[in-house]
Amino acid sequence: MTQQMTFRKDINGLRAWAVIAVILYHFGIAGFSGGFIGVDVFFVISGFLMTGIIVNGIEKSSKSDREKHFSIMDFYLSRAKRIIPALLAVCIATMIAGWFFLSPADYRTLSTHTISALGFFSNITFFSEAGYFDASSHEKFLLHTWSLSVEWQFYLIFPLFLVAVWKTKPGRTPLSIMITLGLAISLLLSIYASTKNPTAGFYLLPTRAWEMLAGALIYFIAPSINLSAQHKKALEAIGFILIITSIFIFDANSTWPSWKALIPVAGTVLVLIASRQHSFWTGNRAIQAVGDWSYSLYLWHWPFVVALVYMQLQDQAEAILVGITLTFLLSVFSYRLIEKPARTRLNQTSRLAGATTIIFAVASIMLTAQVVIINSGVPSRHTAQTNAIFEEANNKRPKREKCHVSGDSSSKGCSFDPDQIGAIVIGDSHAEAIISSVEKSTPDASIKVLDWTMSSCPTISGIKTVKPSSNICSKFISENIEKSILIPNSAPIVIINRTSTYIFGPNEPERKSEAGTPAFYISSPQYSVNKDFLNEMRKAIIDTACELSKTRQVYMVRPIPELKLNVPTTMGRSHIMGQPTRVSISLDEYHQRHNFVWKAQDMAASQCGVKILDPLPYLCREGRCWGDVDGLPLYYDDDHLSERGSSLLVPMFRQVFEDAREAKEATAGEKAMTDNGIAKSSGK
Repeated sequence: MTQQMTFRKDINGLRAWAVIAVILYHFGIAGFSGGFIGVDVFFVISGFLMTGIIVNGIEKSSKSDREKHFSIMDFYLSRAKRIIPALLAVCIATMIAGWFFLSPADYRTLSTHTISALGFFSNITFFSEAGYFDASSHEKFLLHTWSLSVEWQFYLIFPLFLVAVWKTKPGRTPLSIMITLGLAISLLLSIYASTKNPTAGFYLLPTRAWEMLAGALIYFIAPSINLSAQHKKALEAIGFILIITSIFIFDANSTWPSWKALIPVAGTVLVLIASRQHSFWTGNRAIQAVGDWSYSLYLWHWPFVVALVYMQLQDQAEAILVGITLTFLLSVFSYRLIEKPARTRLNQTSRLAGATTIIFAVASIMLTAQVVIINSGVPSRHTAQTNAIFEEANNKRPKREKCHVSGDSSSKGCSFDPDQIGAIVIGDSHAEAIISSVEKSTPDASIKVLDWTMSSCPTISGIKTVKPSSNICSKFISENIEKSILIPNSAPIVIINRTSTYIFGPNEPERKSEAGTPAFYISSPQYSVNKDFLNEMRKAIIDTACELSKTRQVYMVRPIPELKLNVPTTMGRSHIMGQPTRVSISLDEYHQRHNFVWKAQDMAASQCGVKILDPLPYLCREGRCWGDVDGLPLYYDDDHLSERGSSLLVPMFRQVFEDAREAKEATAGEKAMTDNGIAKSSGK
């Protein structure tokens, strides 16, 4: 029997609940830490509705040759009419705003994301961008379009799949069996990816399809479930309890989707099965109105979230209230003047006219975005001073890509003839950032500085990462200790790391959820900083430095000040806004964060003769550590020194080579005295 698709208040109400959860989560409202599950609710709903549209179309076309056959192209066009007009409006609005307020690099990025959003592959773009130096997700105006891309990719494949199964063996039973099989495979893949590649698990269709297939399966199952009114009421209540519980118990640190997404998915499934059209949960007019606006609300809310971050207002209650209010006002406007009218007018045109209109509009915006990309974000929009500030974000060591190791200890990096090596720099990306200043401090250009640096790898023997569980860093340190034996002991080792972050968590505002949670461990993972953990870390820091000092002089550099805010970005944006701002932290704040590391370094100095190098006299003055000199940044982000900033440390590193020269002269003098004594003894 054909199941007719009619407007369902419960589904519209579910949309409202889902979009409210997403909006409040993204605006950082307390109590909605798991509001991102609203996207999972949308996926289930989408799978349910699309299955109904496709299956009803297939069944109608199979009943009689006189009836119109189900057209996959018509299905695609109907989805485009529903999705693209409002999406186009958001892309146009952000591109216009970006012209006035974004840096060349950010505007170029926005243009890239505009193309991927309108091409419905933004989920793949954001997956490919994820990494150590990835820009904060809260700075990507179209990040939220990843879910639209996942849905569109599902829309492309799913009707082909259903039609193929139907032609092979007509009937709902074969369809439901194949959907169940696909659901199981996708769910297992999602659970596997959650531990092996969480980013892929989050963004890509194969690990998200099971949520839409869950909705598809319920479309077949629900009609056969006969429930009393009371049972439907109870089932719906349980469903909403599962959804609401998910909003409260999960947070940004939860690996997602994985098996945990089964909870909100199950809740959505129960509400769909209950199918109550007059409900406390979904029936009131306010919820129904929000359900009507849900697509526009989803599209427009995220650019406002990013705008607050851009203006550094994301933690101010008044600004958040304004952002939410503007989201609703603009979404109602968008729904009434763009979304509904565009869909109505496109439905009144022929298939060819509708498709041509959509393709032309999309192509025009994509072409405009491509022009911006070709012109490197059109830097002529801003003053030379503003562009110079932004450009400092790219002022990194030229040999970084060649010499710095990222993620795999098997990488060889740069190597030199051992006799050419005047110093070895070992550490993480903070160490890599200052190598140029070590090279500039050498007394002779022929002297080489060996780069033994690896991203997110503190110089601590036996160190392991919590997420993902790995000992690659420990292997890298062990290999370097072994290799150091082969290098002349006249070459000292300079150790520099962002150690406080590995022990106490990051201090950037956008990563505050990670603060207080150790990212590394020695013997067992820790979920809070405790006395035993600190003692173990202290001992490992000292032991590693002392092990290296057995063959040569070792220097430990005091931690580089972490300024919390991206210096070029913050300064550049403030210039665009006409309110130039400097970035700094107080020395008191610096010492409070790094006190543990300082004490560990001092203990290494007393136990095995490690020498300490202090960058603060070169980077801090008047009680503060500054992110700029003469109006130009010293950092390329919030904590890594740029080549400009690194150059300030050249005088500090000259001491390393001065010590080496004095040690060499002392050794030569001792040898001469010894040789002279032997000669005199022989003369006797």
